[in-house]
Amino acid sequence: MAISSSNSGGAWDNAKKFFESKKMKGTEEHKAAVVGDTVGDPLKDTSGPSLNILMKLMAILSLIFASFFKKTGYLEKYIN
Repeated sequence: MAISSSNSGGAWDNAKKFFESKKMKGTEEHKAAVVGDTVGDPLKDTSGPSLNILMKLMAILSLIFASFFKKTGYLEKYIN
């Protein structure tokens, strides 16, 4: 859910930037993109940083537990 929220928030933000780069301010498309950007900003700003922390935490935990499982021989019965 967080990955989807982060990507859709970025897409809505990019849509507004696209319409502004094409000098389409004031059109119905730009107004819709502004509404989408209003919805997309919280999604992008909250999900993205939390995903970054989650990925770092998962990487560190996997390194810690991998060495623990190797030392204790816990996974030997499952591997062979």
